[in-house]
Amino acid sequence: MDQFNPTNHPHRRFNPLTGEHILVSPHRSKRPWLGQVEAVQSDDLPQYDAKCYLCPGNSRAGGEKTEKYEQTYTFVNDFAAVLPPPMPPAPVPPHPLLTSEPVGGGCDVLVFHPRHDLTIARLSLQDIQCIIAQWIAIYVKRGSEAGIKHVQIFENKGSIMGCSNPHPHGQVWSFTTVPTLPSKELASLARYAASPQPLSAAPKGHAGLPCLLCEYSFVEVNNADKEGRVVVKNEHWVAVVPWWATWPFEILLLPYRRHIPSILHLTDEERLSFADILSRITKRYDNLFKCSFAYSMGIHQRPIPHTSPNSTSDEDDVAHLHLHFDPPLLRSSTVKKFIAGIELMAEIQRDLTPEQAAEKLRACPEVHYLDASN
Repeated sequence: MDQFNPTNHPHRRFNPLTGEHILVSPHRSKRPWLGQVEAVQSDDLPQYDAKCYLCPGNSRAGGEKTEKYEQTYTFVNDFAAVLPPPMPPAPVPPHPLLTSEPVGGGCDVLVFHPRHDLTIARLSLQDIQCIIAQWIAIYVKRGSEAGIKHVQIFENKGSIMGCSNPHPHGQVWSFTTVPTLPSKELASLARYAASPQPLSAAPKGHAGLPCLLCEYSFVEVNNADKEGRVVVKNEHWVAVVPWWATWPFEILLLPYRRHIPSILHLTDEERLSFADILSRITKRYDNLFKCSFAYSMGIHQRPIPHTSPNSTSDEDDVAHLHLHFDPPLLRSSTVKKFIAGIELMAEIQRDLTPEQAAEKLRACPEVHYLDASN
């Protein structure tokens, strides 16, 4: 029998954040594809589009006017998925298996820049710092409102990810409950902090307790298994294709120098290097297949901020700031990874190993392909 080789033999990997397993099948990476292909999102957009709801001065679908903004612009979503609390109580369930609970909150849209054609990958570091400042401002504002228990910051980029407008923007949804995925991660972080762990030189979390993500980032930065899943790092942040990645070119972005609960806790230097790493990640993504690379990005952190960034009174102190980048493209700008069949009925499966994906992303230049062509 051959000796096990993770680049050839199918195997399972464990995701300690969700408690789930991923089936890795690297021997299938060269299978032929005669299935659906996606249209390539145009990279030849105008600087201003008179029909775009998010361009400065234009009218939106609901009749509201978008201000003639000059940097970032935030407004309440005209078609919000949740409504401001308080909400009416749920009816008495007809059966214990048929329960429901009311959910209130708010939905904000954050437009990244007045230019219709500039995604994060092509914005200056100063422009990205403005986006970060607005993320922090909305996180604090919404997280301080009565009844709000979770603030979720995210960006859907590209029509393949369901983005209805190509103008660069993200969203912030606030909830009167902690949603499923963040709740699952927080529970895993709490279990790790409460369990005896091997001594390590990794940074520790609240009250000197072990932190799962501090430990994981330490392992990756110090290349414990010599496989090389790190895509790029700078003074404060590391971007890795995680050991347990679901999506082909998934990235987990982590601060690795110290335990940081939320974006509110970032120092000025950490914010600057945050902008730098976001620029470098998104440029690599676009350069991989020479297209405006689609993804969903989300920030996971303390569900809501404390009144003081130095406060340690909440049960969410196990939280460690991190970002998920989940891009669907698999082998080209037109072929994506589908979550179907075995993924829906049994277990998530991937063909490309995380190490192979990281190698491909590391090889991408940090000058955007559109700028390089000029």
